[in-house]
Amino acid sequence: MIQYDKISSRDAFGNALLRIAEENPLLVGIGADTTKSMGMQKLSEKYPERVINIGIAEQNMTAVAAGMAATGFQVYAASYAPFSTLRAAEQVRTFIAYPNLDVKIVGGLGGLSGNIEGVTHQGLEDVAVMRSIPNMTVVIPADAASTEVITEEIARIRGPVYLRLGRGAVEKVFDAGYRFQIGKANVLKADGSDAAIICNGAVVARALRAAQLLDANGVKARVIEMPCVKPIDADAVVESAAATGAVITVEEHNIIGGLGSAVAEVLGGRRPSPLLRIGIEDIFTESAPHNDLLDRYGFRPEDMAARIGQFLSSFNSKNEEEA
Repeated sequence: MIQYDKISSRDAFGNALLRIAEENPLLVGIGADTTKSMGMQKLSEKYPERVINIGIAEQNMTAVAAGMAATGFQVYAASYAPFSTLRAAEQVRTFIAYPNLDVKIVGGLGGLSGNIEGVTHQGLEDVAVMRSIPNMTVVIPADAASTEVITEEIARIRGPVYLRLGRGAVEKVFDAGYRFQIGKANVLKADGSDAAIICNGAVVARALRAAQLLDANGVKARVIEMPCVKPIDADAVVESAAATGAVITVEEHNIIGGLGSAVAEVLGGRRPSPLLRIGIEDIFTESAPHNDLLDRYGFRPEDMAARIGQFLSSFNSKNEEEA
């Protein structure tokens, strides 16, 4: 039975942010008319002087965050993913990342979760943009429980971080016992010798179900959550490729520049291996409820399992012909 979180990742972020703020008097939250929608309501109610609404001006929000961080504050600048990373890209690069300031850039409505807001609010290029910027750490939680753990963990490191969140409640994968370490993967299903599925974000639950379908058809696939796209756990990627011979990435992002590209870079440099990237095929998507969009763009577990099976069959057949 599919179980959904009771709260969204944005609300989970807000819960964790309040706990961090109670321990860190220098924590402040900034939004671009998004402080409430990005989960900062609890922080605002308890510490109203520590939450600033800049208005619908993401470039200004980013510059203010940089200025406050330069004077010693730890700043969480939260808006929607396409605006935090595209509209304010130059400010993030020059004013936050270049001086390596302690600003956590929080992007909501990541992936297809912008749903009925349309393509302008769907963050499908954000990871590509942020991981290309030096000094930037990029993390993508899978659900509410992992969001809370990851939010607390990134507060412990100094420097810029991009935290990608969704909009509504998603399928539950983890509980309060979730473990996260910067630059490390989590093996969710270890019994697989035919392929390795590397995934993150809201599609982790669907990737796990796809692996179950593959198992039922005699294809054994291990599943690895890669919540930290930068720095990526290169050793886990190489080890998985060596153990299985084939790698599949699943991400709610354009297939260019995100998790699939990061894994391809690792494999290309250290262990060339067959790679299938499952994601948004470099297109602008439609407007619909989140789950409908996930189904529409290839993330149905049945569709992923079929595609992975075809991929494995194609290169296995080629190897047999060459032999």
